Amino acid sequence: MAIARVPNTVIDCPDPAALAGFYGALLDWKVKVDDHGWADITDTTGQRFAFQRVENYTPPAWPDQNVPQQMHIDMDVDDLDEGEAAVLLLGATKHPHQPGTSFRVFLDPAGHPFCLCQS
Repeated sequence: MAIARVPNTVIDCPDPAALAGFYGALLDWKVKVDDHGWADITDTTGQRFAFQRVENYTPPAWPDQNVPQQMHIDMDVDDLDEGEAAVLLLGATKHPHQPGTSFRVFLDPAGHPFCLCQS
């Protein structure tokens, strides 16, 4: 029997509303923001990611490990070129280090790496 249920990934960032808006638009999930430095996004099944404000936030410096990536999200897309164009319009930046051909590495507006993957 499980001790807990409904795991939630919480991502540190300087502006939870902005980062939730970015990922909400990317995934077409509902965005909810509170007044206490917290925001989350939820899909229609209840899957959720949360974002919490961290003062003096330092973004990861991937692939350098002086400030490790701490976490990253891989998301599947049908077409890498179309996915790239869409996330760049949302405010992502393409990382200069691209170690593979079936995925692309981007940085969200708070500097977290994430990948768009095509199998």
